[in-house]
Amino acid sequence: MSRYVRAQPHWPIRRWVSVVGLVEAVLLLAAVAGGVLAVGNLNDARSRLLDQSGPQLLQANALSQALLNQETGIRGFLLTGRREFLDPYLAGRTQQDDAAAELRRLGALPGTQVGDDLESVLRAAGAWQDAVTKPTSPGAPPPGIGAADAGKTLFDRVRVTLGTLSAHVSAARDVGRADLNGAASQLTVLLLVIAGLVVILLVLLWVWLRRVITVPIMRLAAEVRAVSATDDIHRPVRGTGPRELVELGSDVDAMRLRIVSEVSELEQAHELLDTRTQELERSNSDLEQFAYVASHDLQEPLRKVASFCQLLERRYKGQLDERGEQYIAFAVDGAKRMQNLINDLLSFSRVGRRAGEMTMVDTGKLLDDALGNLEPVIEETGARIERDELPRVRGEGPLLTAVLQNLVNNALKFHGEVPPVVRVSAERQGDEWLFSVSDNGIGIEAQYAERIFVIFQRLHRKSAYSGTGIGLAMCRKIVEFHGGRIWLDTEVTEGSRFRFTLPAPDPSPEPEPARTAHTEPLIETRTGNEDA
Repeated sequence: MSRYVRAQPHWPIRRWVSVVGLVEAVLLLAAVAGGVLAVGNLNDARSRLLDQSGPQLLQANALSQALLNQETGIRGFLLTGRREFLDPYLAGRTQQDDAAAELRRLGALPGTQVGDDLESVLRAAGAWQDAVTKPTSPGAPPPGIGAADAGKTLFDRVRVTLGTLSAHVSAARDVGRADLNGAASQLTVLLLVIAGLVVILLVLLWVWLRRVITVPIMRLAAEVRAVSATDDIHRPVRGTGPRELVELGSDVDAMRLRIVSEVSELEQAHELLDTRTQELERSNSDLEQFAYVASHDLQEPLRKVASFCQLLERRYKGQLDERGEQYIAFAVDGAKRMQNLINDLLSFSRVGRRAGEMTMVDTGKLLDDALGNLEPVIEETGARIERDELPRVRGEGPLLTAVLQNLVNNALKFHGEVPPVVRVSAERQGDEWLFSVSDNGIGIEAQYAERIFVIFQRLHRKSAYSGTGIGLAMCRKIVEFHGGRIWLDTEVTEGSRFRFTLPAPDPSPEPEPARTAHTEPLIETRTGNEDA
């Protein structure tokens, strides 16, 4: 069978199962046919023995007994002359006819050995009966001892034929018994053969499953484990055995090649990411140098321009016409706005780049700091600040203070004719806190809900509202740096309402860090949002 497996290594499992099943079916059918034949032989032998040979022997004995009864009655009559001795003879004649008829029914017909023996017995019995019944007829002379002796001689011939009949019937019974025993032995042997054949088929099936199915699967699994254990994804995987396993090995190898391709692409992506990271580090270094230049070298000329313009304004005040004083005012104002723009750009660039430690902070205290920075504006506008109890969150205090200060400053700056009313609140929603800063100001149209968060985007002229247009862009950058989001609530019909979320901290307690003064804050809190 192993030689056959090697000759056809790529048969599909369905064909293997069909061939093996066909072979087993043929062998089992042959065994079943042999069993049916053996059972049939056993039934035939038992039928011959029980339905023919045995009853024939019984009827032969009954015939012999009937003739003996006749001989006893006739002999008593011949010796004594008393007619009551003829009763057994008459009954024996009836029994003789019945036994002969039953023997013929059981197959003792002329032309068969037992039938010929029966005919011989009946002829001998008839000759004897003819000889011994003459003295019993009316008018016959009284019988004597001579008649009895003559009848005995004829009956001895009957005895010989009866012996022959009994011997042949007994021999037929013995043959039937031997046939029955032989058929039983044959059935036993055949059952043993069937059992052995089933065992052999099971063994062959196990060997076939092992050689054709189990071993190729284990070999394929070993190759896959070898690739996994050694991390050698470049090692090919090949399937052997039936076609399905070969195709499975091809599919696994195709998957391996795909993984190799993806790993290669991933390595290239990592290399590209490393290159981009290095470039980003160089860019950050250049940005830091720019920030240093912007905070020192660029602001010094601006301060000089502003200072000398102010000196010119004070020294020549009243000596210049109105246009000249206006030019000087324009120069001073431009220098100051340029200085504010540089400071705001520095603050915007520092968000997320020079990250401090994330600690638990009380946003209520941060709001207090923001309102303290905005106290002059609050007094000037006559604003009223309403606030709810604010939660503790994890974040950088100076950055979150800048967010609250920018949003409140926007509400104070863009107010209507009535004094501004600003409300700051927060509510828990799932695993985050939702903050809201609403006001009763001039409001913002829904079409500008995204534009206001873009850097340098303004909705009003510079002469109407001061500022650089960086405030809300910086708020979005700070909130997203903390894992939240910020947006304009466009469903508000009066005033405006800004909302932002911050992740809710874990409930595990954490000691509050000591609050320190900021001599050089990361975000200069003096600026507000001037882009609406």
